[in-house]
Amino acid sequence: MSVATVSRVLNDYPDVSDETRERVLATIREMDWTPDRAARLLATGRSHTVGVILETGPGHPDLQHPFFQEVLGGLKGIVGEEGFDLLLFGSTRTRTVGSGSSFLNRARHHRLEGVVIMGVDRNDPQVEALTRSGIPCMAIDQDFSGGRTGYVSSDNVAGAALAVRHLVELGHRRIALIGGPADTRPGVDRLLGYRRELRRLGLQSRPGWVVEGDFYPDSGYRAMQELLGAAEPPTAVFAASDLMAAGALRALEERGIRVPDQVSVLGFDDIPLASLLRPALSTVHQDGEALGRAAGEALLQMVAEPDREAPTITVPVELVIRGSSGPVPADVAEGG
Repeated sequence: MSVATVSRVLNDYPDVSDETRERVLATIREMDWTPDRAARLLATGRSHTVGVILETGPGHPDLQHPFFQEVLGGLKGIVGEEGFDLLLFGSTRTRTVGSGSSFLNRARHHRLEGVVIMGVDRNDPQVEALTRSGIPCMAIDQDFSGGRTGYVSSDNVAGAALAVRHLVELGHRRIALIGGPADTRPGVDRLLGYRRELRRLGLQSRPGWVVEGDFYPDSGYRAMQELLGAAEPPTAVFAASDLMAAGALRALEERGIRVPDQVSVLGFDDIPLASLLRPALSTVHQDGEALGRAAGEALLQMVAEPDREAPTITVPVELVIRGSSGPVPADVAEGG
């Protein structure tokens, strides 16, 4: 067979007879042959590789976080089906935009066809340079836009409203929030949903009932201790992540406070740990795999269609009721 014929079979051109196609494929199977990726890149100019930037700050275990694992699983499934590989940026320490280790330069060095962005600093000049470079980008839970950059996020405002409404329906009026960082989209939107739903229901968030955390357990533990020291402690706490809710549960257990008999706790994410806690955690379920799939599908569409506009996608959430949320304590209900 000529090189051209083999190439046409490998690239699935239609103008090859079935007999010729099968002879080529049989020989490939017999020889256990794979194409030379570097040579193919030189010939086609395409790497069939999507980059992933994941950076959640010093001391935070990026790849160990259950939410990011779910997102990466959904992303891997979609791009893998289309014959693309994922390249995770190994170094998360930022340099100047013009340096060889900047996000943009690394993306160009590896000939990435697109990039998925998670957890990075919203104001990082490297990220801005990448998102405005013309390389297709999809951010997850971060509202980047510009050039060919879009984003996908859960409906965080609606999810927080679901949490507050559930607690109010149980009779709670003193509802506190352990919020996410104010410089993150989920942190801002979950605070917005919490406050908006309280107002809609004729309630107020009193001073001292909103404590900022960082989505990780230790901050939830410290925030719960602070809330318990308030002049009028809350009867229910909505934590903007399950890990912070787990930290809050630990603080309550150490103080001998029963959940949900004395204080109800509700989280956000529905990570696998949520159902294993005792009591099992009521939470707002967001579909990490769906976020990853949506980002992957949108990114590959932009790769295939250079003129395609970068989308903004919102994935719905739902309330999952377990054992950590219950009616307001009787003495509180009677006392108003």
